[in-house]
Amino acid sequence: MVVIGNMNTLQIIKKVDFGVYLDAESLGEILLPNNALPEGYDIDDYIDVFIYCDSDDELIATTTKPLAKVGELAKLKVVAVNEVGAFMEWGLPKQLLVPFKEQLSPMQEGKSYWVYLYRENYTVRIAATSKYEKFMDLQEPKYTMGQMVDLLPYKETDLGFKAVINNRHTGLIFKADIFKPIKMGERLKGYIKTIRKDKKINLTLQKPGYDVSDELKNKIIDLLRQNNGFIALTDRTSPEKIYKIFGVSKKKYKNALGSLYKSKKIMIKENGVYTRND
Repeated sequence: MVVIGNMNTLQIIKKVDFGVYLDAESLGEILLPNNALPEGYDIDDYIDVFIYCDSDDELIATTTKPLAKVGELAKLKVVAVNEVGAFMEWGLPKQLLVPFKEQLSPMQEGKSYWVYLYRENYTVRIAATSKYEKFMDLQEPKYTMGQMVDLLPYKETDLGFKAVINNRHTGLIFKADIFKPIKMGERLKGYIKTIRKDKKINLTLQKPGYDVSDELKNKIIDLLRQNNGFIALTDRTSPEKIYKIFGVSKKKYKNALGSLYKSKKIMIKENGVYTRND
């Protein structure tokens, strides 16, 4: 099945002066212009192409991979604004339109925005929207607990951060599970924590059930050895700094210190942590 707005592998069936025609099955023959045709391809060969429509709303093929495909979120730059809407650069000759009605707030030339690409009214035209939340959660989530996913935080709430999951669903990262700074619109890896009965998804930035205690204690001891038996990481150290050094939450770090202290491997003082030599 040939998909508009995506990469497809199609067969060359005809050569003309200005390019080649590809067999696009139910969509008919689609032109791949000479300026997008690499050398060495001939009739009957298969080639990977992206299918979209040109300025005349005619389907056309290109071997250039755009910055985003239909069904994906991407941060793109606005290069022009007119009475129709905003036009974004996405790596193809025809710029990507964001109609005014699809703009969460008025877009400005020169600025970049996260948008979701879709087929406009199920025609051949590809457009984008910054109101991407309406395209989420249309299918039942089929994730498993602990599954790694791509996250895109897009809204802060009293409970935490809402995030888009794998360009398809939305979920919530509770504040209690946040141990590093989160920037809106910055992609990061996360994990499925739970899927509730109402199909709402809870997320976490650290794999559920993963016991980092022994590994973390070894990291602390190694860092003490590298720094002559002292590290200036106390209860007042920011969670961000602890995460940057050890990749864990401040709570886990404090638990590891407590365990090392009980086993008489370290001393904890006001200015930091010391190796115990007795």
